[in-house]
Amino acid sequence: MASIRQALTDAARGGARYIRGADAGVSLAQAGQATALQSPAARLVDRTVLVATRDQLAAVLALIDLDGVARRLILCAPDVVPDRLGEIAGHAGADAIVSDTELRGPGVDGLVHVRCGTAWTAAVSPPPPPHRETEWVLLTSGTAGAAKMVRHTFATLTGSSGSAVPAASRPVVVWGTFYDVRRYGGLQVVLRAIVGGGSLVLGGPDDTLSSYMRRLAALGATHVSGTPTHWRRVLMSPHAGAIAPDYIRLSGEIADQAVLDALRTRYPRARIAHAFASTEAGVGFEVDDGLAGFAADVVGADGPVAIRVQEGSLRLRSARTALGYLHDGDGPLADRDGFVDTGDAVERRGNRYYFLGRRSGVINVGGLKVHPEEVEAAINRHPLVRMAKVAARRSPITGSLVSADVVLDPGADADGLRQEILTMCRDTLPAHKVPALVRVVPSLDLAATGKLARRAR
Repeated sequence: MASIRQALTDAARGGARYIRGADAGVSLAQAGQATALQSPAARLVDRTVLVATRDQLAAVLALIDLDGVARRLILCAPDVVPDRLGEIAGHAGADAIVSDTELRGPGVDGLVHVRCGTAWTAAVSPPPPPHRETEWVLLTSGTAGAAKMVRHTFATLTGSSGSAVPAASRPVVVWGTFYDVRRYGGLQVVLRAIVGGGSLVLGGPDDTLSSYMRRLAALGATHVSGTPTHWRRVLMSPHAGAIAPDYIRLSGEIADQAVLDALRTRYPRARIAHAFASTEAGVGFEVDDGLAGFAADVVGADGPVAIRVQEGSLRLRSARTALGYLHDGDGPLADRDGFVDTGDAVERRGNRYYFLGRRSGVINVGGLKVHPEEVEAAINRHPLVRMAKVAARRSPITGSLVSADVVLDPGADADGLRQEILTMCRDTLPAHKVPALVRVVPSLDLAATGKLARRAR
């Protein structure tokens, strides 16, 4: 049985590795000899622990301390307002909370409180040896409805029951991520860095995009991940040239051809890959041929991940599929054959499948379906469009109309470009998918997950 601490200890033998936050950092060589907890970890043996920190580094160090010790860890992202912590603790059956701040309120006051920090210190007492497979519970992003609690283990999160021991001569990999590490996408980066023997650069609670990019540059980040929306914001940033990654990874949203091409132009020496993963299904596959979508021959092929397309929906089964939802009331996670319906609509065109969007996000225009992401991909092809968001606008006649908000290059002629965008959409999309309204906006809101914040108007 493996734990994150054991994987980290083994990987650290390959050389000098570290995890760096905004204001502090730790050497991975200290793993196993120190703790970030300010009370003995023995207080949390066999407990269900809510990990609710402000700082990402504090969260990662707490996970290292507690995997194999706690019965269950609930990873609470910082966008969860304090008033909801008690509710989450109650739903999860938590009896302890680990945080780097003072948290009080209904449902929280009665828990065992343990403070954690952003540095390893000599253990208050020797950490208890890993003795059980800790359950990790992650909250979904809520893009398909209310957020759910999804059960994982270290093995399902890494796809392995053991850890990789890199050779001492292995090139140093420095990971960075625009995701929050308490959500699935960010946690995957943490585990890839730890199991693979790399270093990790994390964002701080007060970081801006620019300040984090400057830190990535200063620490020589070689591998950087984020959503397509994150990367569009990077490309819009005056600090885009500060980083020079060897590897760029996109996931969490559809990577359309426009963003892939823009990244290839900006970072010509980087390997650029977009991956499909979800909290429930785990990591599905990675595409690095520079094209949107994925090759049709991966569907039904033999391999560690089984892929199906059923009724136009992508379905996955693998050793990295979650164990299930925490509550039976959320329904079964997988079907009888072990496949998870991801809720993502795909369409085959020739020898390739293309993502259309979330089935739950379809706009109904007079009985005809419109995937917002498909319209966004068409708009994003315009060379002066930096990013676009498509949403439904209520209509007394058709029920809904398609409305688009676009961010343009600075100095672009907004009035002229509106017509160009509409003409381009009419040339490539059926009439019911063409936006009835195009608004030029200075920026677009992001959800806490790093994805476009989608709300019907």
